[in-house]
Amino acid sequence: MGLYTTDDSRESIERYLLRNPNTCFAAEVDAEIVGAILSGHDGRRGFIYHAAVAVNQRNSGIGGALVDAAMGALKNEGINKVGLTAYSNNEIGNRFWEKQGFTARTDLTYRDKEINKLERIK
Repeated sequence: MGLYTTDDSRESIERYLLRNPNTCFAAEVDAEIVGAILSGHDGRRGFIYHAAVAVNQRNSGIGGALVDAAMGALKNEGINKVGLTAYSNNEIGNRFWEKQGFTARTDLTYRDKEINKLERIK
């Protein structure tokens, strides 16, 4: 999934949830969290940062329901387009996103630059 100790720390996720209180969702089965989606927007475009479903709950509709909830919430906030990034070698994830109607962009080169050193969670 590509998690980092700084960006994906408890404090960073809490800060993100405070900025995006209406567009992030968790799925529960028997009072246990089995899925989550972090989505938000900058007022112009939406973005899905993370989505995950417990392995034993996959293919049960939870992932699609989380995406539908996030997309509906973003639409309610006036957002018309939503993007996301997925690792090219994440075959399961990319199949899921295609099934959800997200198309791959071949006309872009994604770039980033670290402001602070990030350490990947293993």
